[in-house]
Amino acid sequence: MRVGELARRTGTTVRALRYYEAAGLVVPRRLSNGYREYAPVAVRQVAQIRELMALGLSVEETRPFVESIANGDDVCAAAIATFRSTVSSLQKRIGELTAQREALDARIDEAARSVVTGAPAGSGSGLTGRPMPELSFYATDGSLVDLRALGPGRSVIFVYPLTGRPGVDLPRGLLEIHGARGSTDQAIWLRDHHAEILAAGAARVYGLSAQSTGYQRELVHRLRLPYPLIPDPRLGLAAALGLPTLAAGDLTLYERLTLVVTGDRVEHVFHPIPDPASHALEVMRWLNRA
Repeated sequence: MRVGELARRTGTTVRALRYYEAAGLVVPRRLSNGYREYAPVAVRQVAQIRELMALGLSVEETRPFVESIANGDDVCAAAIATFRSTVSSLQKRIGELTAQREALDARIDEAARSVVTGAPAGSGSGLTGRPMPELSFYATDGSLVDLRALGPGRSVIFVYPLTGRPGVDLPRGLLEIHGARGSTDQAIWLRDHHAEILAAGAARVYGLSAQSTGYQRELVHRLRLPYPLIPDPRLGLAAALGLPTLAAGDLTLYERLTLVVTGDRVEHVFHPIPDPASHALEVMRWLNRA
């Protein structure tokens, strides 16, 4: 068959076939008129080359396999040795890439911490004893929440960056920011342990983020949250109390922390929160000790 026919039957290009020919892998015979003619076995040879290259072998490393086909032999010892060598090379490369990924993850965490504004990590103790600002918000249940007059007993307000909607992309760069992930898991845990938090001594629980009411209502409905969420898209609470925020693309969001408010003052602050999913248990332990 001619080179065009071979290219069509193997789904490759004439240029690639010329390269295989130059490497001595798929060699046509010359006709008297100077044209190249490939034997039917060339189809199997080219298919073998392409298959092995897809597995990570170089063109040269496919030689033992291609020659076995040309000779009508089974896979030879040289071909097996090539496979083993390739596997060893892949394992080495995987180790190198894993180390590179871990180093990059460490750099991402280090860089992400530097974009956090407001209070530095671990500075939540500076909020203890501070009076709550005179701010009011309409929560997702339609109630007007006055942060200065939350009511008797302890109020737990967990502040989080944002949650996503199914099928809607999160803001660019959010997933690379240290501490930004896990809000949905945290909301679920607080939902599942809501009754226990109340039994431990909390009079009420709120969630607060910079997201709009629409996003928050969707989350309450989808997760069937037993507590209301408070929208603060203008970051009013951050401005009033100096709460830490973080940058995600062109957005400014709250950094994750939890306030325990008694009367009109901050009694306790959880910050930072390294494991959002299990944070509800941390809150319960504190309430039981307080």
